[in-house]
Formats: sequence, structure tokens, C-alpha cells
Amino acid sequence: MLSAVRAAFWDKGYAGTSLDDLLTATGLGKGSLYGAFGDKQSLFLRVLREYDEANDRMLRGWLERADRGIDVIRDFVTGSLLDPSGEQARRGCLLANTAMELSASAAEVAAEARRSYAATTAVLAEAVRRAQREGDVASRLDPDVTARAVLAGQLGLVVLGRIGQDPAALSAMAEALLAGLLPSS
Repeated sequence: MLSAVRAAFWDKGYAGTSLDDLLTATGLGKGSLYGAFGDKQSLFLRVLREYDEANDRMLRGWLERADRGIDVIRDFVTGSLLDPSGEQARRGCLLANTAMELSASAAEVAAEARRSYAATTAVLAEAVRRAQREGDVASRLDPDVTARAVLAGQLGLVVLGRIGQDPAALSAMAEALLAGLLPSS
């Protein structure tokens, strides 16, 4: 049920998702929806937090299973760009979409975005440290600064994908971003 709610918010944004959309997504009546989840904002924040926690688990899992640290960083930057149709890139990231839509007007959303991006940065910094130990990334780079730069670059690609940038151009930008941020010597 919450995955359908997440899809509605993801596709239409917070403001564009109506009560009717939420009722359709959940299959609940208005009273049951409010009884189960509270108001629209509470439901949205729950869905957003679950999305962020799932992404954090996924990224940490990548780090645990990856053959090399550089692979985690590369997959993080290029992961949403691999769909040749560009549909995944056009959908963007729920957190990034939400942060752009609501962070100036909703303190809870801004706080969730900061929390989630800090967790992502921590995992990316560990991936950079690992890549440095493995000789794939220059040891002179500060892992924390590099991780924040990787996140910033990836978010830029997310925005460009969301507006319909050509998938091949996005892939080329991702490769240039990675080559510039992660020199091997």
C-alpha cells in the first residue's frame, strides 16, 4: 500500500498529489486513511523516511558486497542513468524532487533531506577511503569533501535527468564527473 502512495507522490510531487490520488493508491476511504496515517503531510513524511532508509540500506549493501570501493561510487553516480529509455532518469529521485519542491517551506522535509544526505555522504566517504586503500583514487583527496562533491554531482545529474536530458548525454556527463572527481594518481 505504501509503495503505491510513494509512487503517487514521486510521480506528481507533494502538492500535485490529491486526496483522491491517495485514496486510490491506498484503497482506503477518507476516514480510514486519516485514521491509519494522519494527515497528508504525516503520510508523506513516513513514505519519504522509508524511501530514504531503503536507499541507505541499499548503498550500505553495495559497499559491503562490492569488489572495489570505486564500484560503489560509480554505481551511485550512474545507477539511475543506466535505463536506455531515460524513464528512470526522468522520474528522478524522490528525495531530490521533494527537497527542491518543499525544503524552503517545510522544515521537516529540509531536516529529513539533511539527515539522509549526511548518511549518504558518510557511506560515500567510506567508499572513497576504501578506493584510496585499493589504489583506485588518489590518496591526496579528502574523503569527506570528495564524497560531498560526488553527491552534489550526482544530484545535478538527477535534476538534468528529471528535465529530460538525453540519456547518452547524461552518461557522458557522469563519466566526466567521475574522471574529474576521482583521479587515480
